[in-house]
Amino acid sequence: MKKLAVAALCPVTILPLAGCGDTVYDPRGVEKQETLLSVSATGYADTRPDEAQFQAGVQNWAATAEAASRETQSDIAEIVAALRQLGIAEDDIQTSAVNVQRIDYGDRRGQFQAYNTLSVRVRDVAKAGPAVTAVTGVGANIVSGPDLRLSDPEAAANSAYANAYQAARRRAEAYAEAAGMEIERVLYIRDAGGAQGGRYFGAAQATAMDAAGRMLPPPAPPAVAPPPPILNAPMPEEGAAVSATIMPGQTTSSVAVQVDFALTEK
Repeated sequence: MKKLAVAALCPVTILPLAGCGDTVYDPRGVEKQETLLSVSATGYADTRPDEAQFQAGVQNWAATAEAASRETQSDIAEIVAALRQLGIAEDDIQTSAVNVQRIDYGDRRGQFQAYNTLSVRVRDVAKAGPAVTAVTGVGANIVSGPDLRLSDPEAAANSAYANAYQAARRRAEAYAEAAGMEIERVLYIRDAGGAQGGRYFGAAQATAMDAAGRMLPPPAPPAVAPPPPILNAPMPEEGAAVSATIMPGQTTSSVAVQVDFALTEK
């Protein structure tokens, strides 16, 4: 039996396996009359985000901690009321930070600062812009986001994986045709991970073995840059509302697979 080891866009090498008799035992399941072809491929799927998440809150200063906290709590109540009027459920509004501290520097030295921020999930991305506008209209002076998301990220990822496998199959068919062979069967499929916007999919551990039956170590995971941080938007002037236009665009799912095929002579 011979081994055809192929990486994406790399030269083809043929390595014979030593053996005697009519059959050769191979832990990868390759028969004597077959050739092993290993292919890596990437698949993509573009999906329109259908929900959004953003941060909204207020910060106030007063002579006492109690006064600063009271004013901030009153402002938060107005923000929540504005969100509820847009149909955003209470379960989709979550406190993300509360803080009260004494200021010991600058023009506000000796005063107390209080801030409170909410994490808001908008399940209809079309309402994300009106939601931002509504909260700034009632006094929110801390706004960040939105983070546009997919309500069913797995469905988009699965489409990308299907595309990755089809790409691997087409590449294997091209190699087989060039070698005067054909695909007999699939021996091994490995999920090599990928990314979807700021979400990352871990790769499955490799279980491939070498010709001597020894398990090969998994390849080092690719270096992945962290998603960019969400920065606070500039604070609006007192009493000013921010008109927000949200363009959902497309979120790309990009995933990779490794597939081993058994080839036979035509």
